[in-house]
Amino acid sequence: MTIVAAPGAGVAAAGLSAPQALQALEAGEWELRGLGEGAQTRKLCISDLRQLLQVQHGRTLCRSFTVSDSAHAVTVIYDCAAAGNGRTDLRVETTRLVQIRSQGVADGAPFAFAAEVRRIGDCS
Repeated sequence: MTIVAAPGAGVAAAGLSAPQALQALEAGEWELRGLGEGAQTRKLCISDLRQLLQVQHGRTLCRSFTVSDSAHAVTVIYDCAAAGNGRTDLRVETTRLVQIRSQGVADGAPFAFAAEVRRIGDCS
């Protein structure tokens, strides 16, 4: 499954600069490989790297607050009104590989996941 977010949608709509941890990464096609039992793999066409911070809420417009940000890690909490909320911890391993842990509520149900996310090329 490929998820394509329209430019200016979701986290990009806020017009804020990307966290420091995301600045070494490139937009394009990323593969999200869940970790743990029953984990799934999916492809994401990322036009704005801040989309990696609210994977579970996709293109939903959310307000976010950066808890911590460094060259290799960022933690954000975000609120998507009736669509839910979440907290994401993202760690940059290399310019093509990040680790994500996220938890919160989406569409009235709790979620929690850990994933390895790897850039695999340009969006098709």
